Amino acid sequence: MSLQWKGVMPAVTTKFTDDDDLDLKTFELNLNAQLDAGVHGIVLGGTLGEASTLSTSEKRLLTQTTVDLVNNKVPVLINIAEQTTKNAILAAQQAEDDGAAGLMMLPPMRYKAGDQETVTYFKAVASQTSLPIMVYNNPVDYKIEVTLDMFEQLLEHENIQAVKESTRDISNVTRIKNRFGDRLKIMTGVDTLALESLLMGAEGWIAGLVDAFPAETVAIYELQRVGRIQEALQIYRWFLPLLELDIHPKLVQNIKLAEVATGIGTENVRAPRLVLSGEEREHVLNVINSSLKKRPQLPDYKNLQ
Repeated sequence: MSLQWKGVMPAVTTKFTDDDDLDLKTFELNLNAQLDAGVHGIVLGGTLGEASTLSTSEKRLLTQTTVDLVNNKVPVLINIAEQTTKNAILAAQQAEDDGAAGLMMLPPMRYKAGDQETVTYFKAVASQTSLPIMVYNNPVDYKIEVTLDMFEQLLEHENIQAVKESTRDISNVTRIKNRFGDRLKIMTGVDTLALESLLMGAEGWIAGLVDAFPAETVAIYELQRVGRIQEALQIYRWFLPLLELDIHPKLVQNIKLAEVATGIGTENVRAPRLVLSGEEREHVLNVINSSLKKRPQLPDYKNLQ
């Protein structure tokens, strides 16, 4: 299906059984909660999806299963995070065969590629797939920044269309708009800067805590979209302590614990990750439970004009 770079797209978690297999039943439960809340797309196999722990066959099964379950309601994207150009091209072609509508793509993994190496890597993949591509620009966590000059070269490929903006520099949204206008769509990728980024002109939000709180996330987006900023801000201020669970090395465990609290997930993670324990677990539970006690009443955000 056609892909529009706008709205809320959950970076969904991958669900595992107690035996460390894919838990497609719980995955479907969470996916339905996202769709019911009105999300605008689904992103598979990202950081929250524990991409580095998934086999190729598991990624392909997740893509095929999601495409079937979504049934053209929203586009399905799969993340490309590979160490070699050859494997990145293969992953992109497999995603296309499996029915994905687009790709989220990281720079080369493990090797800290130089600027020209990074540009060449993205271009090589773009030239071998017809799928639209969103470049994931997260120099904080992945140590490679895709600069505006690099994007100038990348945009020679029509299917490189969007950026997941995760530099954590809010002014970068304006820099991108000033340089590229609407040619490069901006999907904010940092939960704690989401509303600010949307108000500065980002078209959408690749979200994390949406996995546990889909309705609240979509409500913020829809309210700001129609100019009801104060209502969006009120929900966002309530949400912030939860959103801060996303900007943490253990964001996967944090968000999965939140999914348990809202009844749409399990804590199971894949080793070497371990479930939270001790004081760390108590802290996260306190954030979640304190927020649940003050959970806001949402307006009818699905029918805003």
